[in-house]
Amino acid sequence: MMLLRRAASAAALLVTVLPVVVASPAHAADGESACRPPASVPLDAEQARLADARTTALVDRAGFGDFVRRFPAALCTTRSPAEAERLLDAWGQALWQASVRRAQGQRPGGDLAPGDDRPLYWARLGMTAELARWQPKFTVDRAALRARFEDASRGLTDNAFRTAPGVRRIFISGFDPFGLDAEIRRANPSGSAALQLNGRRVTLADGSPAEIRAVVLPVRYADFDAGIVERAFAPHLAAGPASADIITTVSQGYPGIFTLEDWAGRARSADPYPDNARALSGGTRERPVTAPGLGPGPEFIRTTLPADAVTAAVQTPYPVLLNTEVTEIPAGGTVPVDRTDGPTPGSRAVAGGGGGYLSNEVAYRSNRLRAELAPHLPGGHLHTPVLTGLPADPQLLTGPEFERNESAIGAEVRAVLEHAAVRR
Repeated sequence: MMLLRRAASAAALLVTVLPVVVASPAHAADGESACRPPASVPLDAEQARLADARTTALVDRAGFGDFVRRFPAALCTTRSPAEAERLLDAWGQALWQASVRRAQGQRPGGDLAPGDDRPLYWARLGMTAELARWQPKFTVDRAALRARFEDASRGLTDNAFRTAPGVRRIFISGFDPFGLDAEIRRANPSGSAALQLNGRRVTLADGSPAEIRAVVLPVRYADFDAGIVERAFAPHLAAGPASADIITTVSQGYPGIFTLEDWAGRARSADPYPDNARALSGGTRERPVTAPGLGPGPEFIRTTLPADAVTAAVQTPYPVLLNTEVTEIPAGGTVPVDRTDGPTPGSRAVAGGGGGYLSNEVAYRSNRLRAELAPHLPGGHLHTPVLTGLPADPQLLTGPEFERNESAIGAEVRAVLEHAAVRR
């Protein structure tokens, strides 16, 4: 496992979901565009991948094309920064809601499998590229507007639990696709599972009811530095009706197995592997670094999920294992050491069971916050199997094996949660 770790109808929807953000009567009546001609601006590394026609095909084949096509005109209806903020919130929430409904079979459209997470990812990027080109006739904070849209389109806003007595509340996070320079067709089963499960009522292994809420996080160091994990989890760790009874982060991990990670490490150490923006963390195995903005906490945080109960009950179609491995620099030492039995006292973290990349960091950040705000809550990290099965022909975006594997992984994530969330 240590070696593996190292290697490691659209228009109708818009009419019903967005009746107030396309144009207001007053704006339509004045006949004057609120926009200058779109700017020719350099796109970031993630947006630049939109030049590949397959990304547009993934959006269109999910019935999401109108989100991207109609977004520029909607931006041009705004007359002030406040209106722009409201519009970005509304369109972001609409894209998230449409993606959740599609993943759960409630919104027909397109020929991709319902659980496919890629249309949300590429539609969001297409819309942020249009936001970058937008030239309003008033001053805006474009970065702040993008952050609002990102949060809304990832489930961070307007995604509260429905309060009901006796219903357990489960909060999870997944991730965007990544590694796209090597294979632009890649999906992420953790993001797919988040979309399939968000808002669902499920029956736990003991017969009690539970509700799941989810977010899908970016694979970008800068967003983690800016606190997106804390923004996502803090509302569900504070006392009140929004609070969760259990949290877990989910990401794609090793081939052929699920792993519950016993330990999350404080360090970044994944370079030279970049994030989706082609940024590096600045940390290597030999020289791990601490992420900017990370609050105080121990070098390693241990899971409080009921690992024994989960691994005893869920083993098909993929085995579920507890991964106790870490990499540390022992107290008084300077050289990294791989351990199979967890960290030793006084050591410095190099990598948790989830490595030294953002999978590990999302586990550390969320559980550091959990320990601070709600230490009684169970929390941890689940790695899914690697999603395989893309057709050999690079022009084919999906195939039966790929879709079967994605569906099986999503179903097993649900099974893990149904055992992990039982009241103990």
